[in-house]
Amino acid sequence: MQLHTCGRREAAAEKPSRPGSARARHTGVLTFDLHCHTLIPAVEALIANTPQKAAEPGIFLNTMGAASVAHNNAVMLPRAFPRLTQLEQRLADMDAMGVDVQVVSPSPTQYCYWAEAELAQQIVGVQNEAMAELCAREPSRLVGLGTVSLQHPELACEQLRTAVRKLGLRGIQISTSVGARELSDPCFHPVWRLLEELGVLVFIHPFGSSLGPRTNAYYLVNTIGQPLETTIALSHLIFGGVLDHFPGLKIVAAHGGGYLPTYVGRSDQAYRVRPEAAAHTARAPSEHLKRIWFDTVVYDPLALRHLIDRVGASQVVIGTDYPFDMGCYQVHELLQNTPGLSDAERAAILGNNAAALIGWPIQKSTEQLTL
Repeated sequence: MQLHTCGRREAAAEKPSRPGSARARHTGVLTFDLHCHTLIPAVEALIANTPQKAAEPGIFLNTMGAASVAHNNAVMLPRAFPRLTQLEQRLADMDAMGVDVQVVSPSPTQYCYWAEAELAQQIVGVQNEAMAELCAREPSRLVGLGTVSLQHPELACEQLRTAVRKLGLRGIQISTSVGARELSDPCFHPVWRLLEELGVLVFIHPFGSSLGPRTNAYYLVNTIGQPLETTIALSHLIFGGVLDHFPGLKIVAAHGGGYLPTYVGRSDQAYRVRPEAAAHTARAPSEHLKRIWFDTVVYDPLALRHLIDRVGASQVVIGTDYPFDMGCYQVHELLQNTPGLSDAERAAILGNNAAALIGWPIQKSTEQLTL
């Protein structure tokens, strides 16, 4: 198995940035982590003998470079794997970070958008049932997001209905593209329509980078490539008119939405002066951003301040990218150091925004909810 979607570098034991190394100071405000992952071993067993799985090492070598592959295999994966698969370790890390509830999504390594329909049905069935079972073990601490076979949109709709109505999952996680198809492709409209109808969230999380060998050194595939993939995906949804056609979508973007919130002025300029950029959307991109939610995996208080200024505190949710080495774990410290936040805004970002998105009781005071 190889992971390169996100990551958590394990620091020396005495450093507080390491999940589980020190008890985080809890503010008394309900805290959700809307960006964290689990790995389903049964899915790995299903795909173990496929040609696509056999090809992964070569693909990772080409897209990541030998140094990053070696570090993942020797350091990152051995440290992340127990946290991806062991509930007690997860709960201990949540306590240490001051996280009350995780909204758990599958590892993006298990999208498997290459699978034909029969295998895809098996993969998603196993994955979503395992996610529901995991969350049922700790229903006051864990909430699940499922997955669907987006490469087969009709099947994806069936899987989405089952995930939500039968298994009780609160939405799905999807990648930033599906093979060569962008998320604005009309073939995905039935999935967007059903997500809107069901009122559940869709968490957009990239897997790898489409930049090829340009990012196969220095871990650029993740450092630069992942945020760029989210930027491209959101731009397609905006300029392609998906957000106009389905205004009730609850979209959450990983890694602070990539670069789009920072440089959305250029997108607005294209909307103003380029007819092809304005052909399918009735609003400027900066206005659409105020209808998307973004996680706090931006690391820096000033970057978080800019994100809040751009989209509003109501559109920001906590995310850690647990349990990988590119995670952003000191969420309480990050918010405490972000200038100009009111107590109400801090409570919204820590938990109330996420609670509203997934249908969890919203905290009305600084007293901890009894769950």
